[in-house]
Amino acid sequence: MDYFERKLDSKNRLTIPKEIRGELGSSVIITRGFKKYLHLYSKKVWDKEMESALNGDILDERIADLNVNFRTGKVETRLDDKQGRIVLEGHHLAYAHIKKDVVAVRASKYWRITAK
Repeated sequence: MDYFERKLDSKNRLTIPKEIRGELGSSVIITRGFKKYLHLYSKKVWDKEMESALNGDILDERIADLNVNFRTGKVETRLDDKQGRIVLEGHHLAYAHIKKDVVAVRASKYWRITAK
């Protein structure tokens, strides 16, 4: 599965399809994307891939800009055991202009979440 659409419930919860829950694990990272969308990472991918990608020369402006972008609004959350839902916080919804309808597309090792 590389794409899914969902509606947020009244508590701004996004239900993750069963087919990808195992891939994500029980803990995920939600953060801003490069533009007005969100990124969803498994905790494992964030720790292994993103943390190493965000490390670099302390005076490298490009690395600093990436850190600011991806760490601003970064949240670690757990999928609920019963229905595999995650909460999208208000600042995430505002940043990505998400009201109710959500589209998620796989982008290699993470998911891009946008307003429909």
